[in-house]
Amino acid sequence: MKKEKNLLVIFMMIAALCMTSCVSTKKLIYMQGVTTIPEDSLKQLQNYELRIQPDDQLAISINSKNEELIMPFNNNLLIGSGNASGGSQANSQAGITYFQVNKEGKIHFPILGDLKVEGMTRNEIEKMIEAKLIEGSYVKDPSVSVKLMSFKVTVLGEVTNPGVQKLTGERVTVLEALGMAGDLQPSGQRENILVLREENGQRKTYTLDLTNGRNILESPCYYLQQNDVVYVQPNSAIKVKGSAATAYLSTTGTLVSILASIISLFVVILKK
Repeated sequence: MKKEKNLLVIFMMIAALCMTSCVSTKKLIYMQGVTTIPEDSLKQLQNYELRIQPDDQLAISINSKNEELIMPFNNNLLIGSGNASGGSQANSQAGITYFQVNKEGKIHFPILGDLKVEGMTRNEIEKMIEAKLIEGSYVKDPSVSVKLMSFKVTVLGEVTNPGVQKLTGERVTVLEALGMAGDLQPSGQRENILVLREENGQRKTYTLDLTNGRNILESPCYYLQQNDVVYVQPNSAIKVKGSAATAYLSTTGTLVSILASIISLFVVILKK
């Protein structure tokens, strides 16, 4: 009877050890629970387009069958921007010129004057400029192309390579940004990722749970915007102990201690 009780204790300890291991592993798995994406969320992801903000830099080119008509608007195809006062300014290091959106959300365009572009997509800006060129009888068949030149985000905290990420695309997800930063360290909190974003002149904070697939896909921060800051907080063990190595040693020590106790009980029972 006594031996059976000892065996029962051993099995309980083994079960506890297995549960501890499973829980710690589960916390590291991203996008859990995603089997199907709701139709509304899927449409939102497919239709996402980046909106222009103040301080963005835009390269704009105009093409036409009649090259003479577009000469007043183009400067080596990519044309130029300005400072907040609307004057022309070239980005000589990159070998191009660009438009910089001022604090009022406007750019100063040759001939056409000040154009309000804040909150618009690239496609909307292209159509607006084309319409104004046709309406003003400047160009009959304009083809306008707009490119964002200043899309960057900052990834900080418990990641392998924290810092500023300069991005080339305009549909960059938070998962891609974390991947560019080398992914999270084991010491990073996956359930509480912070995204700091400026909207309408105000700073807002969003929270993401990387282990919850629905939470990620339905979040307004799934696609990042210009100048977003992604912060990965350290877990509680790191806050108290001060280093990832200490946290690992503490966890490993606990598991080794439990395993040693189980082995000791086996030895005692076998001797009896």
